[in-house]
Amino acid sequence: MPIQVAIDGPVASGKSTVARRLADRLGFVFLDTGALYRAVAYLALERGVAPTDAHGVESLLAAHAPEVVTDVADPLTYRIRIDGKLLGQQLFALPVSQAVSPIAAMPGVRRRLVQAQRGFAAGRDVVMAGRDIGTVVLPDAGFKFYLTASIDARTERRLRELIALGVSIDRDELRAEILARDERDTTRAVSPLAKAPDAVEIDTSSMTVDEVVDRIVRQVRMSSAR
Repeated sequence: MPIQVAIDGPVASGKSTVARRLADRLGFVFLDTGALYRAVAYLALERGVAPTDAHGVESLLAAHAPEVVTDVADPLTYRIRIDGKLLGQQLFALPVSQAVSPIAAMPGVRRRLVQAQRGFAAGRDVVMAGRDIGTVVLPDAGFKFYLTASIDARTERRLRELIALGVSIDRDELRAEILARDERDTTRAVSPLAKAPDAVEIDTSSMTVDEVVDRIVRQVRMSSAR
């Protein structure tokens, strides 16, 4: 039976980096579901559709659904493609980041993307990162982890990520954006960010990525060997 590992947490808690490295260690496929929502936000902005226009965004998504393109030789390598166009650092531009939350709260968007995420995971050993993996997307996942970190640690992490992508942003502005995103994600009516009751919570503030991955690998391997 395929093994599913759900990694959830707020923005910049380390979930995507941890999940990618965890999948590599375990030999599983990997998907960061946030990339799909960012792709929809990018598409809406590119087509001039307001990120608060649910009907417009959902109609756009129905006609231009994002695809997860994987490399058969390297299942950890994937890109998001819309209408034949591969997306990269465009997904991390500030306007896209600001548009993600209202779009991710739209029921029609979530229904369509959750179906795509479940389809990706079907029949595979998979590590999936997001905000509602353990609660909504893969509620029966055999392993669930919820990563947290202090706001200072999360701000520094996201700042480093953006700098590496060539995106310039003020630290205080980024901190405010992260806090605002937390508020939107935890209070939205549909699939709010929440720790699954059976998830193991890990505070990553003072942990390295390898330390977090080592802890999860031990738990997965010990439980799988029983």
